[in-house]
Amino acid sequence: MAVSSVRLLPTSVADSWRWMRLDLLVRLVPMSALYASAAAGLRPGWAGWSAGRLDVQLGFGLACGLAMFAGAGALQLPLARRRGALRVPADGRDALLQTAYYLVNAAVEEAFFRGLLQGGLGALLAPPVGAVVATSAYVLYHRLGAWAWPDVAATGLAGVPLALAYWLLPGPPSLLGVTIAHAGATCGFLGPGPWLLRRLGRLG
Repeated sequence: MAVSSVRLLPTSVADSWRWMRLDLLVRLVPMSALYASAAAGLRPGWAGWSAGRLDVQLGFGLACGLAMFAGAGALQLPLARRRGALRVPADGRDALLQTAYYLVNAAVEEAFFRGLLQGGLGALLAPPVGAVVATSAYVLYHRLGAWAWPDVAATGLAGVPLALAYWLLPGPPSLLGVTIAHAGATCGFLGPGPWLLRRLGRLG
């Protein structure tokens, strides 16, 4: 059944490149630099440089990433109805471009929030403190992008399990699994997910 009363806003490759260039400069590059300056020299274990237990990291990342992709896409349906509009890639080229960008975005955000904030505060104070502070910061910082509060709250559905996984998965802390899962969640909620929903006839 298609979602009613949702205005679809098609995006092209040119549209996506326009906001991506700005987003790289004002958000991803500074976040990467902060993580690198704090963690790259010493490569502390808490920063997630290790691949950890590769079987565990890949198993968690792929399974959780697929589940989060499906869950985020399903969640986007009622949120789009509430919002009244939804940006959707106009074609597969833009969906593919956004997929690639969200993979980079996931790696940078996990390095900053999971590796730097959660790992650093966990080592300095206690792991639960790092998990709570990093997850709260991750959820609330989406308001800087003018996200509506229901959309901001939805990020917590990904942030909480990723924080727990970074802390509790067997083996050394690793950004690998949480980055894969994060990419799945983002791709389900933005760009590729809405594109697939439209292809499946769920958006009219």
